Amino acid sequence: QVQLAESGGGLVQAGGSLRLSCAASGRTDRPYSMGWFRQAPGKEREFVGAMNSRGNSINYSASVKGRFTISKDNAKNTVYLQMNSLKPEDTAVYYCAVDMDRPWVADVVGNDYDYWGLGTQVTVSS
Repeated sequence: QVQLAESGGGLVQAGGSLRLSCAASGRTDRPYSMGWFRQAPGKEREFVGAMNSRGNSINYSASVKGRFTISKDNAKNTVYLQMNSLKPEDTAVYYCAVDMDRPWVADVVGNDYDYWGLGTQVTVSS
């Protein structure tokens, strides 16, 4: 079992920045890839970005590429999502997730992930 805890969400004006954190605990001795997803009210869950276990493969959705950056601190078992140039359409609940079956893949498919956090709200005002 792996437990995930997101933090760092909040209210920010358009053009601003936020950094989300996702701390993993539990069975983190196994390699895993980590993804970020988001879900806005009335919309389906959407892929944001993902990083494989070694950090040498990173994928971003087209809507955030160039504005969002994923990084990680292995010593802290924490992955970060730096979000710059935020837009009102980035408003959503952001979730991190862990894939332990294919840790070498920066997976874009939410259903492939094994464990999910509870999410953190990001609200971007215009």
